[in-house]
Amino acid sequence: MLTKAFIPYRGYYSTPFARWQGSLANENAIVLGANTAKRWFESKKWDPAMLDYLFLGITIGQHRVFYGSTWAAHMLGAPHIPGVTLMQACSTSTTCIYQASLGVENDLYGNAYCLMVDRCSNGPHTVWPNPMGPGGEVESENWLMDNFGHDPSAKNAMIETAENVSREAGITREACDELVLRRYAQYRDALEDDRAFQKRYMFAPEYRISRKKTALLEADEGVTASSKEGLARLKPVLPGGAHTFGAQTFPADGNCGILVTTRERAAELSADAGVSIQVVSYGYARAKKGFMAAAVVPAVKMALQKGGIGVKDVKTIKTHNPFAANDLYLAGELGIDVNGFNNYGSSLIYGHPQGPTAGRCIIEGIEETVLAGGGYMLFGGCAAGDTAGALLLRIN
Repeated sequence: MLTKAFIPYRGYYSTPFARWQGSLANENAIVLGANTAKRWFESKKWDPAMLDYLFLGITIGQHRVFYGSTWAAHMLGAPHIPGVTLMQACSTSTTCIYQASLGVENDLYGNAYCLMVDRCSNGPHTVWPNPMGPGGEVESENWLMDNFGHDPSAKNAMIETAENVSREAGITREACDELVLRRYAQYRDALEDDRAFQKRYMFAPEYRISRKKTALLEADEGVTASSKEGLARLKPVLPGGAHTFGAQTFPADGNCGILVTTRERAAELSADAGVSIQVVSYGYARAKKGFMAAAVVPAVKMALQKGGIGVKDVKTIKTHNPFAANDLYLAGELGIDVNGFNNYGSSLIYGHPQGPTAGRCIIEGIEETVLAGGGYMLFGGCAAGDTAGALLLRIN
């Protein structure tokens, strides 16, 4: 259990998420993330010189990623600080925040900045020499598609992991479709009153239209409206499966940033000194091969156990839910109402840029908990390789 790591209220942002091959498809994710963070710091009148360390979370290779963390620090206005580039698939944000919190807990950092970026669009194609190949033939990999489609350990695609959990837990096509409608309605709540909820934390990235023209991405791009009739018309992705394309997320682009600091500094930087956001505990897990969605349950149980509370003590629950089965399985195993969490949105609906996905979910969970008067906020999400990460925060 942590006692010293805090996040200032509104000491975070997330960009809207852009659809695959959409507005952000041609932006280097590291450059876009650093430039967005720099503009965000300027908007808050914060000096990046206060930073001690940078955690750059990224999962899809970009040009110059070799220098990722230090290059990003330089671009955002903190060229004096070192950093680390961290990749843990969909758990990247969770682990960045926890690692930053450990540094604060051990008096290693005063102000650690977590910048999570990714661009699923136009993913790199990696080529390696193959000395044994005929005529100098090379080995190659499509960074995004090849890895979404094949886990070298479990020997299956990600969609197959969701179907494995569904079959074992008795999760049906009808239950998945019904949950999609609920998650879409929850996302629509975030758009009420001219997107009042989203505007509590969203910050628009600036992207290029041409050499001389730029634009701001003000809102999510690529969200598909869901209806009972529309979902019913879709065929399962896998024959006899519980998931259609409407019951799973889609690749996206975006970034987010979160400052982790001390209790005293968080109070100074907070948009409301009366709001305290403490990082309490972290959990992790790996499920049996080919059962990625199941890993979230032991991860959140670990975070709760380390935090000394039970799930009934939690005010707000947010999840990364790439497949509808994720939430249905979690709710069944924890004995909670599947319709009662992921208010105001989730990655099932607004897309999945990987690196920043969990970060946005956590930010939304903080804002929802503040609106609810405070309490514990729990995040849990699966990640490639049948793994998962969880984070417990306390908001007063």
